[in-house]
Amino acid sequence: MEGPPRVTIPLGAIAHGRSGDKGNHANVAIIAYTQVGFAWLRDHLTADVVRDYFASLGPARVVRYEAPNLRALNFVLYDVLAGGASESLRIDTQGKTLALALLQMSLPRPDNYAAMLRPAKGEP
Repeated sequence: MEGPPRVTIPLGAIAHGRSGDKGNHANVAIIAYTQVGFAWLRDHLTADVVRDYFASLGPARVVRYEAPNLRALNFVLYDVLAGGASESLRIDTQGKTLALALLQMSLPRPDNYAAMLRPAKGEP
């Protein structure tokens, strides 16, 4: 007997991101909208989770850096750009779309989800 269906959210519901290249490596920053969201992401968005998500691109390794003052997690995906901008035949040779791709990742909906949402315009 199965339990109730698992409710999921896209990562982009609680964070935004930016990405780019560093030669053959990609840099992906995920920035939580709130401190509550950052605390949750710190526990759940690990380097292993990101490596598994981008497994089809074959990263040699993924390293996560924390920037708590920015509510951000920065991931470096090594050897993921097929040679980099000057060598790769991929459409996205500079990894500019990797943050957008990661923001589509489906995550289990946290119990305190409402506290993680982007504040309305004018709210702190």
